Amino acid sequence: MDLRTEFIQKFGREPEIVARAPGRVNLLGEHVDYNDGPVLPVALDKAVSIAAAPSEDDVVNLYALDLGEQVTFRLSALEDKISLDGSPLPNWAHYPAGIAWAILDAGFEVCGLQAVYTSDIPIGAGLSSSAAVEVGFAVLWQSLGGWLLERMKLAQLCQRAENIYVGVECGLMDQFASACGVEGHALYFDTQNLYWEALPLLPGKAIIVADSGVRRDLTSSAYNERRASCDQAVELLRNYLPNIRSLRDVSPTEMAALGYYLPLIVKRRAEHVVREIARVQSAVSALKRADDSALGALMFSGHASLRDLYEVSTPELDALVDIARELPGCVGARLTGAGFGGCTVNLVEQTTTGEFTAGLQSIYLEQTGRETAVYLCQASDGAQTEKF
Repeated sequence: MDLRTEFIQKFGREPEIVARAPGRVNLLGEHVDYNDGPVLPVALDKAVSIAAAPSEDDVVNLYALDLGEQVTFRLSALEDKISLDGSPLPNWAHYPAGIAWAILDAGFEVCGLQAVYTSDIPIGAGLSSSAAVEVGFAVLWQSLGGWLLERMKLAQLCQRAENIYVGVECGLMDQFASACGVEGHALYFDTQNLYWEALPLLPGKAIIVADSGVRRDLTSSAYNERRASCDQAVELLRNYLPNIRSLRDVSPTEMAALGYYLPLIVKRRAEHVVREIARVQSAVSALKRADDSALGALMFSGHASLRDLYEVSTPELDALVDIARELPGCVGARLTGAGFGGCTVNLVEQTTTGEFTAGLQSIYLEQTGRETAVYLCQASDGAQTEKF
């Protein structure tokens, strides 16, 4: 059954608009966006899709098709985070409610809404399903309200919703990629100055995402703890580098010299961030000269750093990367997203995708007893709306 039919069955009327917002996979630059570092994401052809129509009052009525759950809340009661019957909003509803809150707080119009939405982005897999929900509802309300906001500003508004309303101290990368994706391209995005450019992906190479089957909830994970360690590193390093504002301002040479003065755990976290920023810059050069071997080596190195220094990998993610490394056609592999579960991203020769997928699935099952869903992905454009 399609989204339009679901909407008609749920609300007894035709939807007026559909919004689509993609998830993303990150080729390199993990846990650096909240440290002012550059990242290298790709918007995917897996997305959140929302069918909607405005309502006459300030009530928002949402049906999450994949969860089989419905919630109704008033725009005038967003601060209270309660549904129309007075019960607390379920966690999944905090994302669209948070977008409504952020848009209103920025002085733009938000109307009451009836909406049905679904996603083919695996939830909790590190492919930014939450950011896609945020950006999808943002462009939906923007289209219905008739107000204009440049895409980078829209992404920042979505980030603010997640930081303040949802309570996850995420960086800007996920919302940026969902809002600003370019078909066939990776996105170099410097979170320090918001400069970005689209870089053509390597010819003859495919992006394959492999789901470890392990799930995590960022709000209850060690994500915020890792971020606090980075902030602590900056405070301590200012004793020696007084002008730094973030770990972006620390060079690998300075980190090697001054890491001795940091607590061991803080040192490891900071080392990952500083080295990962350097890896992204090297990856940009590799993409521009179409050097797949260099890009692949940087991906493997990035995974080792996330495993050993930032400690956000899992045995399952490590297994997927180790298996991929030995399969024919694999150029590079690493965990993608915040970690603690989720997916790996693999750069694979286009001619070997079938063999690679079959090998990865069979060996992973043999080694871990788990099945892995594998997705052959394309680079997609950013969020869009269209009238029904």
